[in-house]
Amino acid sequence: MSDSNGALTAQTPYKTRIDISEEDRHKLTALLNQTLADTSDLYSQTKQAHWNVKGKDFYQLHLLYDELAEKLEEPADLAAERVVLLGGYAYGTVRMAAETSRISPFPGPGEGEANFLTTLADRWAEYAKYIREDNGKADEIGDPGTTDLYDQITHIADRGLWFIEAHVQRYHGELTEGGEDPS
Repeated sequence: MSDSNGALTAQTPYKTRIDISEEDRHKLTALLNQTLADTSDLYSQTKQAHWNVKGKDFYQLHLLYDELAEKLEEPADLAAERVVLLGGYAYGTVRMAAETSRISPFPGPGEGEANFLTTLADRWAEYAKYIREDNGKADEIGDPGTTDLYDQITHIADRGLWFIEAHVQRYHGELTEGGEDPS
């Protein structure tokens, strides 16, 4: 599944009549499996915040994090199904995702639970950045089906980031936890 550096290796073990070269299908399935790993990791990080959130906004944030995690189920499913459609094998277990995810790790106990909003804003921003990069790579390969999939995922990622940032933004100001004045 991955090389000694942790990068996903391209595998398309199944024959298909789809009119994309085997070389390009290898590239696309590696790209999509990377997206699957990143999406699965972001899903679990969002659920981690959902389970462990505390404070005066507990209920609202508990529901927000759960809703955001739920929104990641579609991108994971789309990426995995596209991998298989292209003749590849979808690497979708938690262990497989942990091995290759590009998303920064979530803080452990005592390392930042007071800043879950900021942490998740950073992670969702990372995810959106990677999705845009991967969309560009799929476009270079010339597969409109995969670029369309990445367009859909970009919308989900950007909307999730917007929902998180709405809790920490200031008008013409920097991002702060809970919208407090940083000065």
